[in-house]
Amino acid sequence: MADTLPLEAASALDNAPAHWPDAIREDFIRNQLNPCVGTELLSENERVRVWRVQVAPGERLPFHRHVLDYFWCAITSGQARSHLQDGRIVDIPVTAGQVVHSRYGAGEYKLHDLVNTGTTELIFTTVEFLDSTNAALPVPATALRRS
Repeated sequence: MADTLPLEAASALDNAPAHWPDAIREDFIRNQLNPCVGTELLSENERVRVWRVQVAPGERLPFHRHVLDYFWCAITSGQARSHLQDGRIVDIPVTAGQVVHSRYGAGEYKLHDLVNTGTTELIFTTVEFLDSTNAALPVPATALRRS
């Protein structure tokens, strides 16, 4: 386990699921409030944030927190795995054209990562609705933006 975690994260690591590898547990703690639900923020206006998610085989999108209503659409087919905030690990078959919608009530959220366990690149478009019940988490200046 890395010894570079902040003190508050190191103590919180005890709350991360014990059956996850240390690197996954550390990322879980480090990214508790990570609003970057994709690899690139393509566009943002007063109504929506549009993200591209692109994960090569064997790569992983870090833990991120969904607080806004959103949908994702798979551009490519493949196989993924997510570690969820409740400790579950789920395998997800993805089909090109598949669309999934999610809604969150006041104070609700989803914290998870995304691992590409398949042999093809996974590409998604994710659209978050800024007029959701929960306030949007601020996106750091380091998020790439095309427009």
